[in-house]
Amino acid sequence: MRQPGIEDYALIGDCHGAALVSRDGEIDWCSLLRLDGDPIFFRLLDAEQGGSWTIEPAQLRRVSRRYLERTNILETRFETATGVLDVVDFMPVGRVRTATVHDYVTLNAPGWLVRRLRCVAGTVELTSRFAPRGWHFSTKPPRMRRESEQIHCDGGLTLWCDADVTGDEGELCLEARLAAGETRDWVLTGIEPLFDPRERGDYLFDTTYAFWREWSEYSRYRGPYEDMVRRSALALKLMTYAPTGAMVAAPTTSLPEEIGGERNWDYRFAWIRDATFALFALSVLGYSAEGRRFSEFLTHRCLREGSLLRIMYGLDGEPFLPESTLDQLSGYRDSRPVRTGNEAAEQRQLDVFGELLDWAELRAALGARLSADERGLLKGIADHVCATWRVPDQGLWEMRCAPRHFTQGKAMAWVALDRALRLLDDKPLWRENRDAILQAIQDEGCAGQPPYLAQSFGSSDVDAALLQVPLLGLPLDRGLIERTIRQIERDLRADDLVYRYTTQDGLGGSEGAFFITSFWMVEALLTVGRAEEARDLFERLLSRANDVGLYAEEIDPKTGAFLGNFPQAFTHLALISSASLLHLHEVRGEQGLAGTNADRAKRLVGATEGLKALLFALVRNRSVRLFSSRKSVLALT
Repeated sequence: MRQPGIEDYALIGDCHGAALVSRDGEIDWCSLLRLDGDPIFFRLLDAEQGGSWTIEPAQLRRVSRRYLERTNILETRFETATGVLDVVDFMPVGRVRTATVHDYVTLNAPGWLVRRLRCVAGTVELTSRFAPRGWHFSTKPPRMRRESEQIHCDGGLTLWCDADVTGDEGELCLEARLAAGETRDWVLTGIEPLFDPRERGDYLFDTTYAFWREWSEYSRYRGPYEDMVRRSALALKLMTYAPTGAMVAAPTTSLPEEIGGERNWDYRFAWIRDATFALFALSVLGYSAEGRRFSEFLTHRCLREGSLLRIMYGLDGEPFLPESTLDQLSGYRDSRPVRTGNEAAEQRQLDVFGELLDWAELRAALGARLSADERGLLKGIADHVCATWRVPDQGLWEMRCAPRHFTQGKAMAWVALDRALRLLDDKPLWRENRDAILQAIQDEGCAGQPPYLAQSFGSSDVDAALLQVPLLGLPLDRGLIERTIRQIERDLRADDLVYRYTTQDGLGGSEGAFFITSFWMVEALLTVGRAEEARDLFERLLSRANDVGLYAEEIDPKTGAFLGNFPQAFTHLALISSASLLHLHEVRGEQGLAGTNADRAKRLVGATEGLKALLFALVRNRSVRLFSSRKSVLALT
């Protein structure tokens, strides 16, 4: 027995916890209460001992699935020899009683998972195998006891179901027979409710459905890629932790970048690097509240004056994320080790300072007012960059080898000082160092004749991270940019896909091509007059999504199989960014892409076409927003 392909999974959640459901309706990963919490099912990381929750109709002929339109509610249809069964999986979520009309970030979620079984034709007999596991990734099943139509597990877990139950403590078999028109709700609760949650099954579904539909309608994007952009936004919303506003890089850990390899990392944390990408993507779509909440998370929980700026934080702002291995687990398809925590949190990465200042300028451009404390902190960071930009680091890709002078990191150091000068003050120290960094990039960060930008000073290799440079605002020769893009295509591109690099990084084995770098190629092509190629590439990348519109971190170019943690926030952020820049290029040409993220965001948000689309959306959806919004309030008392 082995796990399904990573691309076979769909994500459900409630902006607190999350679960992955396979194409055949098996829940192989579930963390009910927190995105970074211990999972109660983790067959994803151990095929034999990880535990799961299956739905197995008898005499099965065909399975299909979809998200209910504009929601994160998953419907899996099982067609059997005797009937048709729909399994609707969702985690109830809604807005709090006190939420204002446009508040979709202050949420109520009980920490439950609902499996709604609905027979739509004939009769269906099914077996469901329920095999939870203990906390702390224990492969030992919890003790379970049956009480009426409840199964109580040690640790506070309860399954509410009406079924014939057999089996031992390791795995229970639930058997049921449903006739046409019959619906049963099976509810897994992580916190004991005061009532039988099945009695409110319709209410839980209706509220959750209304919440996702209403939230989806706020998307400002109107264009040829509307469905995929909206699905990416919905996926990103699932990867936000509502209590703090943090956004995880992915809701999983240790899904491998190479099957059988060691490149298996824990991504259930919030990266500073994602801040600008998230704020840009969400704000230009119209989800300014989510972007603002992530900014508040960083400002109030992570960026402590006088403390060392770290590249990532826990969901509550924890700065220390010690890495350990779970040697009792075999890993996804025997890819070991399985890790929790992330040692990269201790790394020095120069680019993060530029991303933070770029994020600050973008916030200001979108109307935020930086407090005196924030301005003081940002000034301190700019001074720190002046003192340390000549020191080698581990780079954007978090290499686990000796530090290097990465050219992209130097470019982001230039960004840090450039944004400080634009946003804070005209300080001679910043200006002098900004100019010195640019000169160093031109003198030491280039290779070849005629020259192109290299991965690091003194190297002739390239790096896909350099595809970001055309959109950073550096005053570099266009010919240098064009040659860099061509060199990356020659060395790193495989058809539609782009590898990160080919140099040694301190780890064994190899990895797949990255989706985010492939979308970066789209954006880079736009900046150098290759718009038709960019659009064609973007559309081919859209076809690489799985059947429900989700992307992992990487893909195997030979087989099309997904690799790495799933779904990946960075990938979905890049998709939204690329779609937005394609639209901006169509409206304003190459000049519309000039400058910084702040410049482009203002053009996208303030463009006449964007305002028209927004006004149209407001008129079209006013009944949803103004009259139906109370439907999405989840009250459980």
